[in-house]
Amino acid sequence: MKLIIQIPCYNEEATLGLTLSELPRSLPGVDEIEFLIINDGSRDRTLEVAKACGVHHIINLEHNQGLAKGFMAGIEASLKAGADIIVNTDADNQYCAADIPKLIAPILENRAEIVIGARPIQEIAHFSPVKKFLQKLGSTVVRLASKTNIRDAPSGFRAISREAALKLNVFNEYTYTLETIIQAGQKGMAITSVPIRTNSYLRPSRLVKSIPAYIQRSILTIVRIFMTYRPLQFFTILGSIPFSLGFLLCLRWLLLFWGIFGSNTDKPRVPSLILAAILILIGFQLWIFGSIADLMAVNRTLLEDIQLRLRRNELNKTSKG
Repeated sequence: MKLIIQIPCYNEEATLGLTLSELPRSLPGVDEIEFLIINDGSRDRTLEVAKACGVHHIINLEHNQGLAKGFMAGIEASLKAGADIIVNTDADNQYCAADIPKLIAPILENRAEIVIGARPIQEIAHFSPVKKFLQKLGSTVVRLASKTNIRDAPSGFRAISREAALKLNVFNEYTYTLETIIQAGQKGMAITSVPIRTNSYLRPSRLVKSIPAYIQRSILTIVRIFMTYRPLQFFTILGSIPFSLGFLLCLRWLLLFWGIFGSNTDKPRVPSLILAAILILIGFQLWIFGSIADLMAVNRTLLEDIQLRLRRNELNKTSKG
């Protein structure tokens, strides 16, 4: 059983050495442990620190491509290096490395394919009340969209089995955390979470530069993921809003036209009738978009199945070679 611990890095020379020093060198049930660094276009001495610490694998991206692409680059490299389990952690030493045995235990026991480390959000001192609320809200939305029971969806401390890693795709450029959970739920992967500890605060988050920007990006990320993985449900709900408004306007026009309320029926009230017709048509169009998107989702599933087979064949050839 081979475990690879991957760490996406962007200008992490100040904290990377400490993070690597606390990673386990041996674990029960694991025969081999290796470390993999994804250097995401760092402009400082991150690369030199990684080499000095004896990191086994270094993926060097020439320019900064973002957390999501860095994560997937690490997954692909870990698979090629023969990883049976991949653990992803952050370079700022936010997560307690001593909890890695707890993180990989459900995979070793064949109880899960993906395990998310759930932080004690309410106990983290440097998280503002607004950020704590947004973390909780985001996790709730992800649970509904993915039909899973993950308490800390934005957590980057996670373990992934080889089979699950082969199936993952990340389309979002901002972050992989939410999309991979929803994708796992949609694909029927066994996913769970375990409580983990966090270390002292070393630096501000690179992902959350400001609360308004974080809210905007998180909303756009969740909406895009919902459109990608639940298109029929998304467009059905979206189309129901204008359709319902148009139906109510149309009903009001009929009641007034028939004089149910004793109103003057000499007024044609054509503008309200036109508005009702437009809203109903918009609702129908959105439902049609949902049907088309649902058919495209079926095609995406077939393409992902082909991709999975190609990945397996490629990795088998690599291992034999």
